[in-house]
Amino acid sequence: MARYQLTLVYDGTDFFGSQRQAIRRTVQGELERALCNLGWTGRSVLMSGRTDTGVHATGQVAAFDLDWSHSDAELVRGLNALLPFDMAVHEARMAHPAFHPRFDAIARRYRYTLFCQPLRDPIRERFAWRVWPLIRTELLSETAALLLGMHDFSAFGSPTTPRGSTVRTVMKAEWSQPREAEDEWHFEVQADAFLYRMVRKLVFVQVAAAQGKVSAGRIATSLAKTVSAAAQTEKIPAGLAPAHGLTLVEVAYAMNESIGH
Repeated sequence: MARYQLTLVYDGTDFFGSQRQAIRRTVQGELERALCNLGWTGRSVLMSGRTDTGVHATGQVAAFDLDWSHSDAELVRGLNALLPFDMAVHEARMAHPAFHPRFDAIARRYRYTLFCQPLRDPIRERFAWRVWPLIRTELLSETAALLLGMHDFSAFGSPTTPRGSTVRTVMKAEWSQPREAEDEWHFEVQADAFLYRMVRKLVFVQVAAAQGKVSAGRIATSLAKTVSAAAQTEKIPAGLAPAHGLTLVEVAYAMNESIGH
């Protein structure tokens, strides 16, 4: 019996999130069903974190204990033969017996994709948020820079545990445009951890700023540890960027956390 670490990729469109639910289709539920066919007898697969309904992943991490006498590559092939078409295992390796994909993580990275067009585009909108009216790129860059460092992000999400801290450290927050799609923008954000729905709120507010609906100064105020009574009356826009534009790209661990065969 050994502990294995998997990297999962999935199209979140038809999943009710990643965490197992009693009757709804989830990423964890499908993975556990496949594992049972390979002799897994555990109670629950460990996951690096939850993704909401409609959120995608190219770097979700799962771990479990399994009595497996074949290679890592054969475990990948065996699971992929059993998993549904909208999810796959891209890597499997033996991990430290105490490895936990959530509690051992030192950082997580997300990408949000949006594009600006006045008309609906059903194909692109499966993985991106269509935004209109147009946005100003320089304002996106200005607001993203405000997010870097350690801040209280309570205005942008809620703790994942009761009475948990809302302070997070953002190491990367930047917007870019692919050369092949001038109407498309990608927001890459990496932090030590994220609040519930924090990335989608950050994107929504930055887009509002880039459309002239809220000032960068108001966003900066919302991140300040102490604000004046007058500033407290200034609210950032309510709302979330849609889930389908968000992808969990990577979960990072210390170099010595995982071991191979």
